[in-house]
Amino acid sequence: MRIGAHVDPTDPLAEATARDAEAVQFFLADPQGWKAPKPREDAQRLRDAEVDLYVHAPYVINVATLNNRIRIPSRKLLLGHASAAAEVGAKGLIVHGGHVNAGDDLAVGFDNWRKTFAYAADSGGFPLPVLIENTAGGENACARHLDALARLWDALGDYEVGFCLDTCHAYAGGEELLGLVDRIKAITGRIDLIHANNSKGAFNSGQDRHDNLTGGTIDPELVVAVIRAAGAPVIVETPGGVEGQAADIAFLREQLGTAA
Repeated sequence: MRIGAHVDPTDPLAEATARDAEAVQFFLADPQGWKAPKPREDAQRLRDAEVDLYVHAPYVINVATLNNRIRIPSRKLLLGHASAAAEVGAKGLIVHGGHVNAGDDLAVGFDNWRKTFAYAADSGGFPLPVLIENTAGGENACARHLDALARLWDALGDYEVGFCLDTCHAYAGGEELLGLVDRIKAITGRIDLIHANNSKGAFNSGQDRHDNLTGGTIDPELVVAVIRAAGAPVIVETPGGVEGQAADIAFLREQLGTAA
């Protein structure tokens, strides 16, 4: 089981070394912006690295929305980030499940996800696994509650789609962590990556606020149990920089009985 952290994108491999991490996740462009990622001068070094790489798509991407001015650029940006992520040898591109606006039909949001994969298929398909991540807030979200996730997976049945489980998002989104892995796998058939985060917000608060693993409102043993049940690679997206994340990685290794 590979364990790592979300890091600054300037030199991801140096960040991995500083944390004693076996995997890193990073952005390829401004997470709050619409600019396409630029080619990286260190692409070959990243491809050759023994560290597993994951890329997180920008937060602004929302392919589910009925707003054409957001949905259509989101599709293009997602495909652009998938190509750039494949170029650096990433094992997956993580993207949030998105949402529709209040009053809009959520069924259209699910179909917009299907159209996104169809759009990609028209140009040869995504060049690496796209991992849809569950989200913490919103009553019109495509991947907050498991009933919505099931409808999303039904809509995407013709395509190969991965799943990223965020423990903070699940808890803050109102899903009990005990037995969660089995409930998700009954829907998706897979969990490709765990975002192991504690939560500053309360259960079902809808707050996307991460905390270190031994802090926050989630019993750390529940987070460890989720990781053990999923058996998937782990990325911590926790605060505290190198020191905080290195402590979280060491905590997980100790609890799981794994070594770097």
